[in-house]
Amino acid sequence: MDKTEMAKVERYLRQTFANHSIRVVGRPKKTDSAEVYIGEEFVGVLFVDDEDGDRSFNFTMAILDTDLED
Repeated sequence: MDKTEMAKVERYLRQTFANHSIRVVGRPKKTDSAEVYIGEEFVGVLFVDDEDGDRSFNFTMAILDTDLED
């Protein structure tokens, strides 16, 4: 995933979730994925899928049970 793609996906996420603090950041030593942050908080990983000739992006976010505690 290059910087242009990361910027496009970041713009899409910011518009979709109405949150301009979302950041898509490249991962060291990985070219098929990027990390997603809201502010300084890591929230998930964005993967590139090139199968079947169509390029798509999959966002994976884990929610721990401890995150749900009040």
